[in-house]
Amino acid sequence: MNFDAYARTAVDLVNAGLDDLAGLRALFSGEQGYMRDQVAEKDLAAFRRAQRRLREVFEYGTTGRDSEAVRELNTMLEAYPVQPRISGHDASDWHMHVASRGSSVSAEYLAGAAWGLAVWLCEYGSARFGICADERCGNVYLDTSSNNCRRFCSERCATRSHVAAHRARKRAALTPA
Repeated sequence: MNFDAYARTAVDLVNAGLDDLAGLRALFSGEQGYMRDQVAEKDLAAFRRAQRRLREVFEYGTTGRDSEAVRELNTMLEAYPVQPRISGHDASDWHMHVASRGSSVSAEYLAGAAWGLAVWLCEYGSARFGICADERCGNVYLDTSSNNCRRFCSERCATRSHVAAHRARKRAALTPA
């Protein structure tokens, strides 16, 4: 079972633009592509609530409030219970999923997101939860660096932030005091 992939679904949800149904549909890719056609306007509210709650988990984790992160994840695990099932397309492709296909799109996706993030927290600790240091961004990420030193959600944000800091230092050096 690929827990990292489930944890990344939580990251994808927190960083998603859920302004409308098109934004929600954009969330589903790869193995979850089939959900794109099944999701409906009524699912938006559930995804928005979960998005806020998962963001709180990242905020708790990045500020050292582990017990609050755990409490929130446990609440989400109760709301979106895991119902493991074996899935596959042929005899050589068997793998586990955390929710049954008969579940609603929100129940299936959110069970996986909560489960994956909970496993990630137990395995690596909440110190590996991150919120992008670029003040214009705010996206969350999972720090997979070898020494837990990641500060940005992407290379793009890191470069943009470093260029802005460099330009600010250059301007400060040229401005008479």
